[in-house]
Parts: sequence; structure tokens; C-alpha cells
Amino acid sequence: MSQKIYSTNPVVAAVISGTAPQPARMAAARGMLPIGQGDLLEILVGLVSDSDAELARTAQETLSSQESDQIKVMIASEDAAPTVLSYFIETQGFPADLQETVLINSNTPAKSIVKFARSSQNGSLLELLSHNQQLLISSPDIIEAIIANPARTPEALRRASEIKSEFFEKERGAQQIADELRAQGKSAAAEFIETAEFADDLRDESDGKHLTFEDAMLIAEHIETPDAEVDDSWLSLEYIEELYEETEEQREAIVNKILGDLTAEDDEISGERISMVKRILLMSMKDRVRLASKGDREARNILIRDPNRVVSQAVISNARITDQEVEKIASMRTVPDDVLRQIASNRNWARNYSIMHKLAQNPRTPISNVMSILTRLQLRDLKALNKNRNVSDAVRRQAHRLISAREGKR
Repeated sequence: MSQKIYSTNPVVAAVISGTAPQPARMAAARGMLPIGQGDLLEILVGLVSDSDAELARTAQETLSSQESDQIKVMIASEDAAPTVLSYFIETQGFPADLQETVLINSNTPAKSIVKFARSSQNGSLLELLSHNQQLLISSPDIIEAIIANPARTPEALRRASEIKSEFFEKERGAQQIADELRAQGKSAAAEFIETAEFADDLRDESDGKHLTFEDAMLIAEHIETPDAEVDDSWLSLEYIEELYEETEEQREAIVNKILGDLTAEDDEISGERISMVKRILLMSMKDRVRLASKGDREARNILIRDPNRVVSQAVISNARITDQEVEKIASMRTVPDDVLRQIASNRNWARNYSIMHKLAQNPRTPISNVMSILTRLQLRDLKALNKNRNVSDAVRRQAHRLISAREGKR
């Protein structure tokens, strides 16, 4: 069986999956196993849909014989298995107070609540559900289910319609988008939208010059680092002075440059990625710097190719950047020298041999940094550099000296 099992008790997994002996499974279906009530409830719910008809029938009878108050205590627990909660909210015939308990348990799967909202004939419970704004915002299908259900009360209809209008209709402001993101638990994305320069100039329809509300939401999906984790101590006055606005021609050239780099790397770029690059380049340079410092791997992979050194420096300063990404960047010949210098001087990355080796092989790495790195390279890598015509003569000469010095000591 493919049903997900939440209990850590191996007996529960064995019974539900079918690996336990048949007598043990039947004993479980009768509620006779000496295990905790929560584990037993998960087993019974799992066996109700078992392919063994007798097991399924027995489990159903045992469930029906359970006292409602006892079940209510178990499904109110924050440790209640989501499969158990789904069963009691999706199955008709249970008391309203029991279903209310399931509705207010944060572990109840949203898809099960959607099914309940579509089919329930209990207007009071639909009304209760309509007052859970955070849940409705994070799972908008529930809103549609309440509105479509003829059993909903006028109050439930009013609440669901208001939330739909406020958070999901096309006409909405950046603050409403931020509120929606925060309700979904995406606080970092909400912070980004609230303070973005484009926030006051969002459009309903694309004009090729401004971001739309849909664009803002899609960009927000790539934000993963909260403000508290952003280190902008590197952003000195020297860099701030470079936060200028580009002309349309300059931005088009940057788009073409980034797409060209990505094409050279992957041969073929998806339409989704092309669209993402174009959206990003509709942002001001200041917003691109913030996206570079707060964005996910995809945003970093795009913005490291931005020719403005402030943007690419922000990528390197991103708190979530991985050693694997840095190693890849260390070998890129299109990044500014400052980025390679920053990588070389970082204490943590300096301990990563692969990153340092990539820097030594990169002809754009500043010579002073390469000279320091060479002393730490293994002999075989020094020999390879000595023959590498892509690096400077000075690097090859120094590699040759180090080879001779090491081999002379043998």
C-alpha cells in the first residue's frame, strides 16, 4: 500500500503496509493490539480502505464503536496523523463537534478541507471555516468551495467573497500582495515586496516597461532569505554610487548578455527562464541588488551574470549561497574581478580546495590572489597550470618555480 504512515511505531507501519501477519492485522482491526490510542486510530483509518474486505469491514465496525469524546481528544492533538484527520473530515456522518475539532486542527490537510467545503451540508461549519482568513489565503480553493456550496450561510458567503476580493482579485496593491505572502508563511518574500522600488508602479497588464502584479508574485517565489540574514556591510559608498538607472538600451543589452551566457552553458533555455530574466531586468538596479542578496538559487544563477559588479557582489554575499555555486562562479570568465577577489579572500571558501583550484585556473582572477593560491595547490594541479595556455605567463612561471622547488626537495 502507498498510504503515508505518520506514526514512528513500527507496528503501525507493519499493520498498515501489510507486512505484519494476518492474525496481527485482524487483531488490530478489532482494536485489540496493546498500543497507544493515537497509533490504533491511525491503524484503523488505514485498514478501512484495505484491499482485504473482511479487514476493512472489521476496522470500520471498530471505528464506529469508538466513543466520540475519546476520538475528539485524539484528533484535537497536534500529533494527530493527517490521514486520520482527513478521514474524519472527508467522511460524512460524524458529529458536527467532531468535524469542528478537525477543522481547527492545523495538521488537517488543505485538500481534505476543500472536499469538506464542497460537500458539507452544515452551514455553521462552513461559516466557522470562512473566518479562518489565514487558511483561506494559503489555500484559495477553499474559498471557491465555500462560495459554490449552496449550504453556506450568508455570513460564510460574505466572508469568503471579501477575502477573495481583497487578496485574489486582479485589482490589488503591493501591500495586499505582501499580506497574502505573509499569510502563506512567506515572510521573506513579503519583506521584499513591501520595500521594493517597483511596489508603487505595478500594472495590471504588461507594457514591457513595468512589472505586473503577476510578475511581482512570480519574483516573490524566488525570495528565500529574510532581512535579518542579509549582510550588506560590504556595500560601501564606492558601490552605492554605482546604483544608477540604466536606459532601455542598456537593459536590453544586459538581458541579451545574460541569455547569451545561459545559452552557452545549457545550449537551450526554457521559455520560463527567459521570461524570468526579462522580469528581473524590468526591476531597478537597487531592487536587483536586493534580489541577489535575498533570492534563491535560480535568482542567484541569473544575477551573477549581471555585468554590474554591485549586483554580482550581492549574489556572493547571499547568506544561502552554497559551496557548489561558488565553485561554479569561480570558474566563470564573465564575472567581475571583484567577485573573484571576494571569493579568494573569504576564509571559509579559502579552505575549499576545489574553489581555490577553479580560481587559479580562471584567467580573470587577480594575479595577486592567484599567486597566494598557487602555494596551496597539489603538485599535479601545478603541473597542469604550467601547461595551461589560458592563464597568464606570470601564473605559469610561478607554477613552474613551485614545481621545481618541490621536485628539487625529493
